[in-house]
Amino acid sequence: MPKPEIELTAAEWTIIKSVWEHEPCAAPAIQEVLHRRTEWTYSTVRTLMDRMVGKGLLTAEKVRNLTLYRSAVTRTQAQRGELRYALKHAFNGALTPMVQCLLETSPLSAQELAEIEALIRAKRKGGNK
Repeated sequence: MPKPEIELTAAEWTIIKSVWEHEPCAAPAIQEVLHRRTEWTYSTVRTLMDRMVGKGLLTAEKVRNLTLYRSAVTRTQAQRGELRYALKHAFNGALTPMVQCLLETSPLSAQELAEIEALIRAKRKGGNK
């Protein structure tokens, strides 16, 4: 059964990026890492992390009196979910205008263009897998 699409809020992105860097981790450690940038209190971070457990984005394991959190989704899964969301909402599901927008708004080196062309060639050879 395919995994449901992953859509993270801005706050969830902030949390999960820190979890990826520090896992396994406890909420106080994440709050400390994020405090300067977000000014979130411990209770805010803990609530967000517990909600993310409920959504299947994080896992939580009780070790004595400490809850350790780990990511339940990979960076790739989260990135793909974000792209699918943008494709669906900003481009009405049309891939070509989205790619055109990305190509027009991002300066690309010759190396990056060659890599993109290689991806397209490989997709053509492999069909629509």
